[in-house]
Amino acid sequence: MFKIDKILIGTHNKGKFREISDLLPKKILKISPNSLNIKSPDETGKTFAANSLLKAKYFYEKSKLVTLSDDSGLEIECLNNQPGIYSARWAKDFGGFDNAMTEILKKVKKANNGTKARFISSLTIYWENKKFITEVGKIEGNISEKRGLNGFGYDPIFVPNGYSKTFAEMDYKKKLLIDHRYIAYKKLEGKIKNYI
Repeated sequence: MFKIDKILIGTHNKGKFREISDLLPKKILKISPNSLNIKSPDETGKTFAANSLLKAKYFYEKSKLVTLSDDSGLEIECLNNQPGIYSARWAKDFGGFDNAMTEILKKVKKANNGTKARFISSLTIYWENKKFITEVGKIEGNISEKRGLNGFGYDPIFVPNGYSKTFAEMDYKKKLLIDHRYIAYKKLEGKIKNYI
């Protein structure tokens, strides 16, 4: 039977690379696109699932290695679910995640219509003969003032339901086992367990 012994993790985001690496079995060799000098593709999909598939297919075709790609972001209900799939682009447009979080907090305050939000992650694994599996994980919560120095991206302004700490205040291992990427991975793991 076909066994996966190495996986290209299709991201240049160090935080995502670390999380996905730590979710995968230790025996699997994890490879970064940086080590192969592969740049990221343009994300033209209209959903997280479409973008994660687009990235997985792109990195697979460039490397010919089994590829696991993530597309994830933050949806805020009072902002019409923005930034959503444009989460990374907002950070780029505002000059970094710190500035983007400041802008988001201003917009949420101005909207004055609640703080409900969710993090979404879509993971796609892609291998030979155009085979792929995509799964989506979601975690509901609320927007908070910036707190905490752990995590990455928008972690300092998100408090998951049932917790009082933001993702950035949580211990790394604790966050790793509850977040949106973990939820998507556990769904995926059930379908690829015979290959890993």
